[in-house]
Amino acid sequence: MFYSSDADGLRNFLKDKLGLKFTDVGGGWLIFDLPEADLGCHPVDEQYGTKSGTSDISFYCDDIKTTVEELKAKGVEFNSDIEDHGYGLVTYFNVPGNFSIQLYQPRYQK
Repeated sequence: MFYSSDADGLRNFLKDKLGLKFTDVGGGWLIFDLPEADLGCHPVDEQYGTKSGTSDISFYCDDIKTTVEELKAKGVEFNSDIEDHGYGLVTYFNVPGNFSIQLYQPRYQK
């Protein structure tokens, strides 16, 4: 779940820019259908601002360079270059509500 200061803008972004399928449950509430998920449990790292209780949502893809190009063509703005983080190739894109989401291409077998 995302809490956003621009929930309508974020819903439209997820629907129109990322092309996520959804169910409209009424009252402007869209529940997005995500096809697959992974869950990681990591140690805290105060140096990078990750303290106990922190949660993070990331999207992954098979080819990060192609995906970034496709999303940029739809008007998605990225705030970092693609970097190798060991577990995968990583970048971040901006979303309505003034925050960013990680996009990565895993280096591990799914």
